[in-house]
Amino acid sequence: MSVLSRILAKMMKLPPAQSHAIKIERDLKVPMPDGVVLLADRYIPASGEGPLVMIRCPYGRKSFFGALFGVIFAERGLQVLMQSCRGTFGSGGQLDPFDERTDGMATVAWLRDQDWYPGSFAMAGPSYLGIVQWAIAAQAGPELTAMSLLITSADPYDLLFSGGSLSLETMLTWISLVDRQERRLASLRQRTVSGKLRQVYGRLPLGELDSLAVGHQVADWQAWMAHTQADDPYWVQRRFTGDQASVRANASFVAGWQDIFLPGELRDYAALRAAGQDPYLLIGPWQHTDQEGMAAAIRESIGWLRAQLLDDRSQLRAAPVLIYVGGIEEWRDLPSWPPPATEQRWHLQSGGGLELRVPQDSEPDSYTYDPADPTPSVGGPVLSANTGRRKQPADNRGLEARADVLTYTSPALEADLEVIGQVTADLFVRSSLGHTDFFARLCDVDPSGRSLAVCDALLRLSPGRPPAAPDGTIRVRIDLWPTAYRFKAGHLIRLQVSSGAHPRFARNPGSGEPLAKATRLEPASQLVYHDKEHPSAILLPVT
Repeated sequence: MSVLSRILAKMMKLPPAQSHAIKIERDLKVPMPDGVVLLADRYIPASGEGPLVMIRCPYGRKSFFGALFGVIFAERGLQVLMQSCRGTFGSGGQLDPFDERTDGMATVAWLRDQDWYPGSFAMAGPSYLGIVQWAIAAQAGPELTAMSLLITSADPYDLLFSGGSLSLETMLTWISLVDRQERRLASLRQRTVSGKLRQVYGRLPLGELDSLAVGHQVADWQAWMAHTQADDPYWVQRRFTGDQASVRANASFVAGWQDIFLPGELRDYAALRAAGQDPYLLIGPWQHTDQEGMAAAIRESIGWLRAQLLDDRSQLRAAPVLIYVGGIEEWRDLPSWPPPATEQRWHLQSGGGLELRVPQDSEPDSYTYDPADPTPSVGGPVLSANTGRRKQPADNRGLEARADVLTYTSPALEADLEVIGQVTADLFVRSSLGHTDFFARLCDVDPSGRSLAVCDALLRLSPGRPPAAPDGTIRVRIDLWPTAYRFKAGHLIRLQVSSGAHPRFARNPGSGEPLAKATRLEPASQLVYHDKEHPSAILLPVT
């Protein structure tokens, strides 16, 4: 374990360890109210004491995660309790994804009875390890003094059903990872699994994909198929956004521009700001599993926790917000997020243009979306089954050549244009079907013609949502992933409009059948308007 932690510390350029002479107490038994026992390991610094960091993890508390958080944190003066979530790695019961409040609070109650409990604690961790922080953040009270929230969100529903469509690729990958993670050579087997999933994504009905992916029905997948609405009681107890104003712990966020949790994480940041907090925020050019992003997150976490728990601010930056600006590959300090910006409306024009001027009278553009041949996803935020270094943005020219993708492109820019904040597509559309999707993507076209994705999002429509105008058109506002990007002089701004990005988002069959059972595929005839009465545009926050 010590050798692995030293290798990781060197790779991630972490601050030096205070001591490698730490102790580990294994398999501490933590009882839950229903009689189930969860297992935890305690990592003790060389001093034998220290402020406590509680980490609850469904991916194992030994080996990689033990080294990454237990050993590395303890070697830097922090006592760590690392617990395996219910139903994972020796803990009893069955994992019930995101329903973590009861177990989390029971663990806090158990801590109070331990003679080594210092009277308060912090929490840390990425992804699911961040969701469990939000699960108890409001209920833990003043004992929870600090949170290090890494590529995560308080709202798992938004991860699963972003824009109203199932995040098919991400969630099918996740259940496959969790299903196999405790098997021998699980990481090596996952490459084979990834290839198998590519053959599964196109199958219907969705309610059977869990069996096709892992060989048996998965209770979690079936629950998600049955509970698709945000106000369903199933999700009410798994969404932790309603009581963020009660959170008193000092929080630090690490996010990625291409991370699956980004929109929700920035809403969490804004909620704490609105409640009077002054959280820290780091946003880098990362996807969910990037090695560079994880290294930065661990460095940020150590610096934040030592500042909050040990009054050591030597590793804490002065500016509370640090963001990476794409297009010029530059890091920038900010006092808060988002920075002041002026909203520019770049209007869709006849003939595929994109300009600041309001469009003249013109006929709408049209295309047919055929769910039997769904518009494919090219790049975009997904959960990758294989970790790796940061990927370069995908070239969209092949995608844009499809008949079911419309593009609107500006003239070459005469000067640099910097866009930082929330990007929104404001579109006037019409569909032959009541059930359909619209997908919008902002791209940077360089002088060679490469069309590189900057940010995007999808919105699912159903009859009456959004309501149609008297002339039958529907105004849809699609909030794309937030961004920080500079379009250089000589480059072009491009907006893509289509009706899918499969398998990143589950295709819309058009039939209105229940998500789990839909098999009937109906093509949709789509219209996108751009005239004085229907001034479709992409809204850019220009700094």
